[in-house]
Amino acid sequence: MARTDRLMRLMDALRRLPAPVTAARLAADMGVSRRQLYRDIATLRAGGALIDGEAGVGYRLTEDPALPPQSFSRLEIEALVLAVGELRATGDGALEAAGRAALARIIGTLADSQSRHAMHTVLRSFRAPPPRVEITVDMALLRRACWEELSLDVRYRDLQGRVTEREVWPLGISYSDQALMLLVWCCLRQDWRTFHVAGIEAASLTGHSFRPRRVPLLRDYAAHYAAQRSAGS
Repeated sequence: MARTDRLMRLMDALRRLPAPVTAARLAADMGVSRRQLYRDIATLRAGGALIDGEAGVGYRLTEDPALPPQSFSRLEIEALVLAVGELRATGDGALEAAGRAALARIIGTLADSQSRHAMHTVLRSFRAPPPRVEITVDMALLRRACWEELSLDVRYRDLQGRVTEREVWPLGISYSDQALMLLVWCCLRQDWRTFHVAGIEAASLTGHSFRPRRVPLLRDYAAHYAAQRSAGS
């Protein structure tokens, strides 16, 4: 591999891998020896890259406007634009707007030729948006509760019109062609439940945290769902 290409790949790895990233992980990702990696880190630093850390600890790239723009392949650019375009089908306007804003910032960092390609991609999605169902609950609140692992008190009306009030641990939001769904651990039933977001009439934070239960619960739910599918096949 040419030296220039290797240095560009190293910059990409420093941007992409969770920081701090160890020399061993970088060397494995690059397919080079640690000695070569140390030389390449030194070369990038000499060229102006702000790379914190050291061997045995890990490295962290501090982005700088003076650095060369990040680079993507044509297919990676097409994938990014297509993925953001698909957000329209979620029916979540705030999420769609956030995706467009993020994509605009990414395009702004690309080299001119890649920026032009991003404006004229060839892959398109023209799926019709889902039927509009009125959602009255604050989606920002649901997202925050999921991200920060905060318990919610909700009033929920199911598809049969029955209304219940309960404390739930929100685990994740799913988007499909038919409905916007919230996966929760129900403290009342001590079991997983999937709520239609349109049926949540009210939601408020309880002030309780269920951290760090979210990841284990999601793992258990995935195993439970897989077992159910296997039993039904």
